[in-house]
Amino acid sequence: MKTKLFDDKLIVITGAAGFIGSCVASYLNEKGYANLLLVDDLRKGEKWKNLVHTCFNDMISRDEIFEFLKGRESEIEAFIHLGACSDTTEHDGDYFMENNYRFSVRLAEYALFHHHRFIYASSAATYGDGSLGFSDDETMLDKLCPLNLYGFSKHLFDRWIQQQGLLSKVVGLKYFNIFGPNEYHKQRMASMVLHLYHQIKRSGKACLFKSNDSDHYKDGEQVRDFYYVKDAVKKTCFFLDHDLNGIYNVGSGQTHTWNRMTEIIFETLGVKKEIEYIPIPEDLAGKYQNYTCADLKKFELELKKNHWTFQDDFTFESAIKEYVLTYLLKKGRW
Repeated sequence: MKTKLFDDKLIVITGAAGFIGSCVASYLNEKGYANLLLVDDLRKGEKWKNLVHTCFNDMISRDEIFEFLKGRESEIEAFIHLGACSDTTEHDGDYFMENNYRFSVRLAEYALFHHHRFIYASSAATYGDGSLGFSDDETMLDKLCPLNLYGFSKHLFDRWIQQQGLLSKVVGLKYFNIFGPNEYHKQRMASMVLHLYHQIKRSGKACLFKSNDSDHYKDGEQVRDFYYVKDAVKKTCFFLDHDLNGIYNVGSGQTHTWNRMTEIIFETLGVKKEIEYIPIPEDLAGKYQNYTCADLKKFELELKKNHWTFQDDFTFESAIKEYVLTYLLKKGRW
């Protein structure tokens, strides 16, 4: 029998029907843990399909969570707070403040008051153009300048955690470019692996953005830290049963170009490579990151200091191949 975490107390997952949230639930199920309280809004869209094969205790609306939690304080062990608006093209700042910032503050206050483990999603978008690097050194927080409202809302919560003196009591995870199963509902904000797959299946060619900085990057040679969602949730859940707090990057620590990503998809599908380079859309101009790479030194130092181990299960190439062959071609979910 698989060992269950926390003696069957509840783990509360917000954003549980979403991309990373549903994958966290799947990962915990595979580890033999099903006493999950899922929190999400299912009034629109089809992200509920991500939970069809998931085992959980109950599911409630985000709007009802605080009423639901009354009197259940002793039943809960941990919160994994992943729920947020992640649309980097959204322009409603008030919506971001209410949904991503104030709700997070209220949930953190509840969890910490009742001595619950609190793990939350920050974002690599908080690093802005990357001119200050991508270090999760918490002393750098006040210097970061996000490029969009989404990154700003995540940055505000990181700073609130710091200003309240809570960095030693919670875990904030700065996710880089995550891709993999269960992102169908994200539409425009889905990973480029998904978009490129559909482009190639539909037309036999792929479209990538032209470089907006030709002095440093050729077309398609812009680089990102791409990280498979299965490795991302494995690292997320690492913090459930390891006494480690603070803000940490969640990425591979490696960079790959859009061209290489596209080549792997063509190779996996057995289609001859044909790439067209198109201008960056106006609503992304000035907000586009040409380079991201997670600095993992802080996490690796903690592993060494505590004699812990953590190993990703996938390489960049093996992750894309599994995603295409196991999920996209079969329209499957994890």
